[in-house]
Amino acid sequence: MLFDLRSAGRRRAIKVVYGGLALLMFMGFVFFGIGSSGLSGSIGDLFGQGGGGSSNAAQDRLVTQVRAADRRTRAAPSDPAAWAAAAQAHIRLASVGDYFDPAKSDYTAAGKRQLTQAGAAWDKYLALKPAKPDERLARQMIQTFLSISKPDKAVTAQEILTEIDPTKQTFQNLAILSYQAGNMRKGDLAAGKAVDLAPKAERKDLKKQLDTYKSQAAVQQVQQAQPTPTPTIG
Repeated sequence: MLFDLRSAGRRRAIKVVYGGLALLMFMGFVFFGIGSSGLSGSIGDLFGQGGGGSSNAAQDRLVTQVRAADRRTRAAPSDPAAWAAAAQAHIRLASVGDYFDPAKSDYTAAGKRQLTQAGAAWDKYLALKPAKPDERLARQMIQTFLSISKPDKAVTAQEILTEIDPTKQTFQNLAILSYQAGNMRKGDLAAGKAVDLAPKAERKDLKKQLDTYKSQAAVQQVQQAQPTPTPTIG
């Protein structure tokens, strides 16, 4: 995957200490298209649903689809398409009715269980080594894994996108996700590749932007690693 970059002779010495952005800031950049044309659109666009507020009839219909998709995986466990369909069915269900809380713009506990099941189906799908991984599903899985606090899995899904569509944007997003996940080495490799693929006039600004993401992520990780002070009882 990404480590094939070593043979391309495009390593860059990005030495600035980096750290993670807050999740909302990151999602704004990658998923809502701020400063980006590669992954524009809303979370609802990624999932093919409006998210929240769906009728009971819509929820019931999606529950039926999930059950049918899961039955298909049991009937044909060696069929990558069956597992891909199951992952998508669970993601769609997670975005409606009792599974998504529009007031909090977040998934309920039941919704997160659906996303966890989608992640398991995605893992089965990848294990079967599909000839051409589903690009749309890979994009959906990035948000899915971020929503259930599995940034390392989101990185893997983004790596697949860089293989399908090796552009400045996909490597830029991979760098940001890798920094968020604490994988600075992979982030630096992806950042270097993104800068290489950018138009010459944009390279300096892009490198500066990615350095900023990296330094912010490093600070956040240090803060998270610090133990919480034990309150003293006077």
